[in-house]
Parts: sequence; C-alpha cells; structure tokens
Amino acid sequence: MNLTSLTADLMGFWSEWARPSAGLPTVLWSLLLAAAAASGHLVRRYMGMPKVVGYSIVGTIVGFAGFEGAIWPLRGISLFLLELGVAVVLFEAGGRLPLRWFRHNPMVLVQSLLEATLTYFGVFWVLRLLGLPDPVANPLALMAIVASPAVLSRVIMDTRAAGPVTERAMTLATLNTFYALALGYAQAGLIERAPQTVLQKLYPIAVVLGLSFVVGALMALALRAALRVMSPTSENTSLLLLALIAAGAAVTAHIGGSAPLAALIGGVLLKTLNPKPWAWQRQLGTAASLLTMLMFVLVSIVAAQADWTLPVASVVLALIAVRMVAKIAGVAIANPGSGASWKQAFWVGCAMSPLSSIALLIASNFATASPLLGTMITQVALPSILLMELLGAVLATVAIHAVGESSVPWAPEAFSSTAEDTQR
Repeated sequence: MNLTSLTADLMGFWSEWARPSAGLPTVLWSLLLAAAAASGHLVRRYMGMPKVVGYSIVGTIVGFAGFEGAIWPLRGISLFLLELGVAVVLFEAGGRLPLRWFRHNPMVLVQSLLEATLTYFGVFWVLRLLGLPDPVANPLALMAIVASPAVLSRVIMDTRAAGPVTERAMTLATLNTFYALALGYAQAGLIERAPQTVLQKLYPIAVVLGLSFVVGALMALALRAALRVMSPTSENTSLLLLALIAAGAAVTAHIGGSAPLAALIGGVLLKTLNPKPWAWQRQLGTAASLLTMLMFVLVSIVAAQADWTLPVASVVLALIAVRMVAKIAGVAIANPGSGASWKQAFWVGCAMSPLSSIALLIASNFATASPLLGTMITQVALPSILLMELLGAVLATVAIHAVGESSVPWAPEAFSSTAEDTQR
C-alpha cells in the first residue's frame, strides 16, 4: 500500500464525520514540513551537512512513497509557491550582484559567459550523441546552465562562509540563472514550432526580458518609495517586501514574463537606487525560511516521481559529468586576469554544481508547452535535478571548506558542542 492509497482510505474513513477547516492535504503538508525541519536540524547537527540536504531527503522519501501533493507539470498553487520561493531568493541575490566589481574586473563577466556557453554546448552535444532529438536536448542544455543560487545561499548560510570563492560562485550562479531564465522561458513557447529567421528567435526573448524588466522596475520603485518613509530594519518593511514580491510573481506569470527573472531584476535595480546595506535576511526571518524549506521539499517530491530506469540513468550521469567538467573548464579558461588563483577557480566550478528549483521551473515550462516532448525532457531532467540538489549541496560545502572560507569547523555540531563542553 503506497502513500496515495493510504491517504484515500483515511479521507474516506474521515469523510463521514470529520469536517476539517483546511482538509487532509493541508494536514499532510504541515506534517511534512515539520519532518523536513527536524531532518534539516539532525543532518546539520549529526552529519555536518547543510540543512537543505535534510529537506531534500524528506521530500525524496515522500516522493518515492507516492505522495501526490505536487502534480507534474507544476500548476496552480504549487507552481506559484515554487515561483515565490525562487523569487525571494533571486531578489536577494540580485541585490548582492556586484555591478561595480564588473567595471574593475570584467574577466568575471567573461568567466560567466564562457562557463554558461561551454555548459550549454557541451551538454547539448553529448545528448545529441546519445540519440536525443534537438527539441529535447536544447531544454536540457538550458537547464544545465543553471547553478542554483537557492542551494548555494543555504550552504553559505549554514557554513557562515565569506571570501572570494564564495562571492564569485554566488555571482556566477546569479548570472547564469539570468541567462537560463531568459532563454528557457522564451524558448518554451517555441518548442513545437521552428522559427525561420533570427528575428523570430529573438522576439520571444525580448518579450520575456521586457515584461520581466517592467515588473522588476515597478517593484524596485515601490520599495524605494517605501524606504523613504519606512525603516529598512522594520518588520513592516520586510512584510511589504514579501508582499510586493508575491504580487510581482503573480502579475509577471500572468502577462507572460518570468516571475523569478522579474525578482532578480528588481533586486539589482533596488540595490542601484538604494546602495545602503540591506537587512532583509534578518527581518524576513521565519517567513523566508519556511518558503525556502517548502521550495526544496516540493522540488524533491516532484523530482522523485520520475521514471527511474537504467537507460535513462546513463543519460543522466552523462549530463551531470559533462556539466561538471564544463563549469570547471569555463571558470578556469577565463581565470587569467580575474584575480583568482587556479585552486580558487577549480573550487568555484565545484561550488556551482547544485541544481534545484530554477531548473525545475524551466523543465516545467517546457513540459507544459509540449506534453509529448515534455515527457522525454522530464525523464532526464527530474532525476538530474534530484541528484544534483543533494550532491550539489555536498560539493558546494566541500568547496567552501577546502578553501577555508567557512567560519565554523566542518564537524557535526553535536560533536563540536560536546568537545566545547569537555574543555569547559
């Protein structure tokens, strides 16, 4: 008996006399998030791994058990919650994008473009070599460009990391997310028709970028106006920020733009208009943490529902291997003149290995646009995302500790606290 049949039996048993205010699915999701929170704590305390690993493990187990709380391709409230979680992460990432740094060190932009280009063409070429058609290989190659800022930011938070490798990895992850979102959302609408001219290919990209920029600019202007009369450290200011991001996500998705892309652009513009240090993380607190945890659990549940077969496994492993090599090579080739050592360049490439929610959104867009091709894309995309959400978080943690940028020792907290107590 799987989780779906058990849920159906419970609902049938309770329907005669129970009148829940929110329904059994809400109860199950609440218990699931409680289990994820406990798992994240235990993984951090007893294994020394970032909490996102615990969140993903719980989602994976429940997904394999047959929980149908998230239907693929994503739609409705599950899609909105995922977009909102990603938008919150990207808004903050956009606010941390060092635009002045690019003027003084343009090689960072070269690294970003080269890394994204090598990843796309490397993955596309390997997938075509393995027999996948162009309409399937192209979305998977676009998805592979992404290095998840959501996973990387959680790893940085748990390891309390700071330094050149940490900053460069987060910057490059934010930039390649920008490329992948603009191209992915635009090309999803073209998956079942082949544009004949360059203009026909560029027009959808311009539309997605234009609509996302308009919404992002309106968000930034609204928050800039609010900051003239409200304190940046006020709880009400943080709630206003969250509400505006939610409204922007809903509006952008409705008019045909990209909600995560609009949030990223909004963060960049607000930081340009208001260069003072932000205090969003401290003020958003529990609300942002809950959204982030829900995002990782949702991604794992959906990704675990893929068809795990041996032929697909070989394609997935090939995609992951080529993607990893391409990211390290792209960062390393453009490393001269960028101000980083070869060792730092290698670990930056390793830190950019995570895949998660943004890749899932791109895959979901293609699956919605073309159910037939979407099935072939999903077979490879979902296992890749699940594996690299888990392994990517571990690799990013290894990279940060390898370059010594973590301010906490790489040891389970339980053992560290025991040693400290013994010394006292």
